[in-house]
Amino acid sequence: MTTLKPGSMLLGTTRPTELRAWYAKALAPESTGEGAIDLGGFLLVIDGRDDVEAKNDQPGRAIINFHVDDFDAVEAQLNAAGAEWISVEDREKGRFGTFADPDGNYLQIIEWKKDA
Repeated sequence: MTTLKPGSMLLGTTRPTELRAWYAKALAPESTGEGAIDLGGFLLVIDGRDDVEAKNDQPGRAIINFHVDDFDAVEAQLNAAGAEWISVEDREKGRFGTFADPDGNYLQIIEWKKDA
């Protein structure tokens, strides 16, 4: 058996240009050009679709998690991009921040405690 390694994710939207610009600013400010956004070897593809609603009505169904070393720095970067924060919590295993993109999809940053 082979363990599959994720390589990319397709995110469908009714406004691909706006959403791609938001993701590039929020998650990969050094990103340039068109096409997929490289998130450290994992590609995020934003695609215009006519089979999705403008807003995600079940944003908790799938959440992309980003493990970070400096929660405060990443939080500031996301604030500069206009992230809508759902929650920021200190938990037993670390600090978790859930935020939404302009389509209402949830994402999360996690800074794990050193002993977690």
